[in-house]
Amino acid sequence: MPALDRQDSVYILDLGEGENRFHPDWIAAVNDALDEVEKAEGPRALVTAATGKFFSNGLDLEWLFAHSDEYQEYVVSVHELFARFLSLPVITVAALQGHTFAAGAMLSLANDFRVMRADRGFWCLPEVDISIPFTPGMSALIQARLAPQTAHEAMVTGRRYGGQDAAAAGIVDRAVAEDAVRTAAVETAQAQSGKAGDTLGTIKARMYAPVLAVLRDTSNPLG
Repeated sequence: MPALDRQDSVYILDLGEGENRFHPDWIAAVNDALDEVEKAEGPRALVTAATGKFFSNGLDLEWLFAHSDEYQEYVVSVHELFARFLSLPVITVAALQGHTFAAGAMLSLANDFRVMRADRGFWCLPEVDISIPFTPGMSALIQARLAPQTAHEAMVTGRRYGGQDAAAAGIVDRAVAEDAVRTAAVETAQAQSGKAGDTLGTIKARMYAPVLAVLRDTSNPLG
């Protein structure tokens, strides 16, 4: 399960060492961590990281198929998690040490910055290949955070981007060696920790107001 630690002014949220799929209990644990970061005072920033082969493999499809009657409520909870990251009143940095797929890739986009391993691992939106269309909220998030041509290619082809390709496409900000991913993310977060607070939260809320409105539409989240 996700665990929260702190190094000086940087909180580090480790999503886990498995596939880190969005099980309801996992989502609840991440939200609890965000509550702690949000309620804290003073300089602070957040690094979201993981351990092992995956950063996150996205939605928990096994749980979802077993609880199909809860599909809409589940999607609402995923959308709200994206919205929280996107509007969090601290600088957020995703440290992508492994495969970052589907909703996991979208979660990385909801962070302010991304650092990815250069030599192994892929960032990918495979929805077109697994016949799961993006929800309106997901589409809005992706298109708000990526350049139009990159968003188009990623969404309609399901291309798998390695670290160097992801950096060249503007999907991630930096591609570094495996042992430098978390360190580089923490350094980026530390440098911006003084920005935390209501002003930053207001800037993000206004910058992404249309996206947040779609993500928080609980009446018709599936389109």
